[in-house]
Amino acid sequence: MSLPEHPQRYEMLQAGLDLLDQGITVFDADLRLVAWNQTFLRLLDFPDELAFVGATFESFIRFNAERGEYGPGDIETQIAERIAAAADFAPHVRERQRPNGRVLLLRGEPLANRGFVTLYSDITEQRYIENLTEHQNIQLEERVRRRTAQLENANANLRRASEENARIAAALGRSEERLRLINDTIPILIGYVDSNEVYQYANKGYSDWYGHPEGGVTGRAVLEVIGTHVYGQVRESVRKALGGQQVTYEYQMERAGQTVFARSTLVPETMPDGRTLGFFVFSYDISDQKRMQSALVQAQKMEAIGQLTGGLAHDFNNLLTVVIGNLAALQDHRPDDAELNEFVAPALQSARRGVQLIKRLLTFSRQQPLAPEAVDIDRLISGLSKLVRRSLPENIAISTDLAGISIHALVDPAQLESALLNFALNARDAMPDGGRLHIAARGIELGAGAGAASFDVSPGEYVLIEVADNGSGMDAETLRRACEPFFTTKRFGLGSGLGLAMAYGFARQSGGGISIQSQPGQGTTVLMVLPRTIPEADAAPDTDDSALAHGGELVLLVEDDANVRRVVRQQLIDLGYPVIEAENGDQALEMIEQIPDIALVVSDVLMPGAINGHRLAEIVLDQHPSMRMVLMTGYSDETPAHLASLPLLSKPFIRQDLARALQRAHRDTP
Repeated sequence: MSLPEHPQRYEMLQAGLDLLDQGITVFDADLRLVAWNQTFLRLLDFPDELAFVGATFESFIRFNAERGEYGPGDIETQIAERIAAAADFAPHVRERQRPNGRVLLLRGEPLANRGFVTLYSDITEQRYIENLTEHQNIQLEERVRRRTAQLENANANLRRASEENARIAAALGRSEERLRLINDTIPILIGYVDSNEVYQYANKGYSDWYGHPEGGVTGRAVLEVIGTHVYGQVRESVRKALGGQQVTYEYQMERAGQTVFARSTLVPETMPDGRTLGFFVFSYDISDQKRMQSALVQAQKMEAIGQLTGGLAHDFNNLLTVVIGNLAALQDHRPDDAELNEFVAPALQSARRGVQLIKRLLTFSRQQPLAPEAVDIDRLISGLSKLVRRSLPENIAISTDLAGISIHALVDPAQLESALLNFALNARDAMPDGGRLHIAARGIELGAGAGAASFDVSPGEYVLIEVADNGSGMDAETLRRACEPFFTTKRFGLGSGLGLAMAYGFARQSGGGISIQSQPGQGTTVLMVLPRTIPEADAAPDTDDSALAHGGELVLLVEDDANVRRVVRQQLIDLGYPVIEAENGDQALEMIEQIPDIALVVSDVLMPGAINGHRLAEIVLDQHPSMRMVLMTGYSDETPAHLASLPLLSKPFIRQDLARALQRAHRDTP
């Protein structure tokens, strides 16, 4: 079907552009206007007479400059700068706030003939536009009716002017080519479906979206093109559009192994007598928007977990303080009772494991800062491999290759375990049919050349940890984005896209780096380097209470939990200190003012009332500078900088820990 026989196709495409709620302009290589729509003029407040085929880019810039669109400054300079930028056009997406307060999203793309197309979207009224959808439906239907009448009139005029048919056909041919170029360039999927649900037109983006070659959609049924899965989601909307109703909806589909989302608007083409000839389809990809929404939900979940974990840590550590304090006291009072110790020792061990569990929960929820220490990497990986084995299916074999000697890295052990476990779980997901997971560690020296540069670290001694699998691997684009926050190739709900990003951030924060090697079908290898260190010799534990005890001075114990207060009071008494007690900060201040013999205050940080441990310490240090302070915490926010020098006891603790804190308080006394 040649264009001269059907010149109305040009008018149909132009009508489609005018129906867009986004503005569009196309300028050729000489910076002259070749196409536009009314939305463009409306969004930028340009008069109709300013837009015509051949209008210069400069005329629009000058109009804006003269009405102060670009702010104060020399008008000719403003014009020259923007013309120069347009002549050297580069793809771009940016926001622009107009003097009237509206915010436009501009997306520009170069054309093959060195011209460019620009798409203008008003993003300030999206919610308002959704609320006015029904009103717009009526307006769009009326516009389609008017345009249909115009097309019929134009066809009649063309028939009467048959002697000009050749010239008009040539002009329409050029215009159609330009419009087709525009439609194939703009980031919108455009199609036209007739009353028999057969595509009569689809731009290149539409064909690409469904995996068909260019031109491979026209003439085919909707069901055949989009498939049964998508058709089942849009069937009702198609029926409404063929009934003359404009509809907007969202749908999802699988493409290249990923779930993608699109939002479509169907605009009916209705004849004056009420018959619907078909409908236009305008769609755009909203997958990134959906992923950001999913990422936001994940972030909100993590925040909720953090808040829950903080409260749990405080209460649970108070419980463990009572448990460990009483068990340790029982063990101290009956050291030679082997039968009793047979029960007390495992109970103490389990309680202390509970302390470590709370620390890991706080680290996971990012409620606890990094606590780097000299970590024996071989020992950590050996212990972690047992946890990994329980987390992986039986069809995945696990092997390790460790140094055989103690190599230590300066790192937070809980964060390192979390990162390695994340690598292992990613490997599991890449091997759904089974495979091999290999974990290795060794000491290396990175020189000033490519070695250090590959990890973006300074030259020096490092520990190299390697986690390798023989799974599906990653292509170059996925590998490039692997450590981006919220980027994931997993189906929605199976991953937040934060695991590798957090591991990368942890490695960088620890003074190391990560490098990932992968190819499709050949597996993935994650290499992590961490600063190597030499552990300090362990100091012999001081078990002699008499060496630690100071005793004799009156201690005010401030703790809201009665059971914790009883345990700490007994520990203080065992160390030789007389003790008086307060349940909260207000009561403590009253006692400090009334009892001048108080020499030392041992206070919990988190307490009910307006005065917590930090505030109590500030008042005591300000009003009683000779009085000493020791703080206790099961979990709290970061200690203020001006109180950082105070001894801080982390619950649960034993009598020796308390004695050391009291001894430090004596040493720090001016």
